[in-house]
Amino acid sequence: MADCLIIDDDADIAATICEYFNLFAVRCEYATDYEEGIQAAQQKQPALILLDVNLGKQTGFALCKKLRETSDVPILFISARNTDDDVLAALGVGGDDYITKPFSMAVLLAKAKAMLKRSASAQTQEAQAMIRFGNIEMDRGSNRVLRGGEPVKLKPMEYKLLLYLIDNRGRLVTKDELLENVWQDTFIGEGTLSVHIRHLREKLEEVPNEPRFLKTLWGSGYMFEE
Repeated sequence: MADCLIIDDDADIAATICEYFNLFAVRCEYATDYEEGIQAAQQKQPALILLDVNLGKQTGFALCKKLRETSDVPILFISARNTDDDVLAALGVGGDDYITKPFSMAVLLAKAKAMLKRSASAQTQEAQAMIRFGNIEMDRGSNRVLRGGEPVKLKPMEYKLLLYLIDNRGRLVTKDELLENVWQDTFIGEGTLSVHIRHLREKLEEVPNEPRFLKTLWGSGYMFEE
């Protein structure tokens, strides 16, 4: 896997950028035409693509559009073409930024590093938003829950209860704590809590009567275990 893939039909420019980036610990490789660029993007799985507009018989616009069918990798266009129409076309087909030649290598490196940092941060946030256990997937962002790829409908309080237990995984969560922090009402009966736990097990556990994740600590409370 490369940090950066340069796709430019001028092999000398591509090699020079690649060498400069590698000097500053940004792992870089390059391709010099449309087909080679597609193949390299699929095989190397770069975190960032630097893409020239002119690629001989093809264009960087066409290549970007093709990549966007299967990938959301950040794409920085590098080109001698500097009209507003070119910039709008690049952004319109899925490019993330545009820089015109000639450019300072230091400026190009700084821009590339900034895009890599933003991409890494976004991936980290996305990973943190996803919760997986067993065959269950939860997305904090959309509140979507899947079991074996199929949607599971949780009531709002069931979802809130499950999320609280997951966020406190590996430790005993008392009934009083759940009533106070999930329901925010200590006068709710324990029976209500027990029913919600039972419903969660029925919807998420392979064997509800022998739960793998939602454990009961009799007389004390509950614990989420992985």
